[in-house]
Amino acid sequence: MYVLIILLQTLILPLVSGGIQLLVAGGNPWLVFGLWWGFWGVGIRLGLAGLSQIMKPDRTRKILEIDATDANQVVQELGYANLGMGLTALAIPFLPSWGVLLAVPGALFLLLAGVRHIAKPGKKLAEQVATWTDLVVFLGVLAGVIGLAMVGW
Repeated sequence: MYVLIILLQTLILPLVSGGIQLLVAGGNPWLVFGLWWGFWGVGIRLGLAGLSQIMKPDRTRKILEIDATDANQVVQELGYANLGMGLTALAIPFLPSWGVLLAVPGALFLLLAGVRHIAKPGKKLAEQVATWTDLVVFLGVLAGVIGLAMVGW
């Protein structure tokens, strides 16, 4: 179930939402898809991850294969950061003048986390999916920033 949810948030829903917006309203495809990758991949994904890490830190510890329950406090603090970045990116549809820029901090976080996880040997499927989709979300938001530059900031 975890893998399906991550794939929905980071691949399927951004593509579907961006496609619908382009069909209905048009626009610069780079910017449109970047906005939706920011909303789904950063806003929804990091927001939900943050809530999960705050309320059930053991789940994240198990995904990362950390046995020490003392790590729960650090996982919860990571959850606060994720929630903050996620809530900020959720404002994308409501603040069009800020748009994709609201997702940049979260996208940079996902890039750095994804790069860090690449080198980790022996990842299970859930962590592999999270690793590669972190990088996909970064690229999607980067496309939006490029699109924003194309239309003149």
